[in-house]
Amino acid sequence: MIDWNIQSRAHACQSCGKAFADQQAYHTLLFDEKRDYRRLDVCEPCWGAQYSQGASDRKGFISHWQGVYEAPPSAPPDAIQKETAETLLRKLMEQNEPRHAAARFILAVMLERKRMLKVKAQFTQDGQRVFVYEHAKSGDVFTIADPALQLNQLDAVQREVAHLLEHGLHPPVDVSGTPAPLTQAPVEPGQTSAEPIPVPVLDEECRAPDLTAVPTIEAAAPPESQPALTT
Repeated sequence: MIDWNIQSRAHACQSCGKAFADQQAYHTLLFDEKRDYRRLDVCEPCWGAQYSQGASDRKGFISHWQGVYEAPPSAPPDAIQKETAETLLRKLMEQNEPRHAAARFILAVMLERKRMLKVKAQFTQDGQRVFVYEHAKSGDVFTIADPALQLNQLDAVQREVAHLLEHGLHPPVDVSGTPAPLTQAPVEPGQTSAEPIPVPVLDEECRAPDLTAVPTIEAAAPPESQPALTT
């Protein structure tokens, strides 16, 4: 099973070991290690000397992008911890349970709409589309598999996400001591298939080293009101 992990941005070049300065440009390379994905952050000189001309030929190479290092701010004392879409996504990524695949995907889309995550690449792994998100501030990389949700499944997944945000990963149990299951949305009579849910995609197939700008998901605009008829 693939480990859909979170990989934090390095604080130093992983080739020469020199610490990154605040606002310093760096390059990120992503490699497929069969059971998981490996992130490699390198400085500009190491990129030019070791990777720029031959990175795409290396075994397991998937993608590359450039970023700007931001020194992490000091944590405020006694900060109040709240369950947010981001913290929930991180916990679900750590657990890596298949039953939460749809919830992880929806949370990632929510954070992408809020511009907290940015799609840096996409590729296909064993016939399944995978999105590579980067956190806008921390630079952490999230590899999120597309569960190919259908519209008739969306309500159930949204209820699951709302339930997890409110109660955390330990849902209340019923009198028998068994957690109450989340029901799936029924398929309408006569319905044979459902339209796939739109997701953020790259305009063109990902090709290293340059990536095209990724459009964000736009919500459907409400219909314009019609002017009242006068007599």
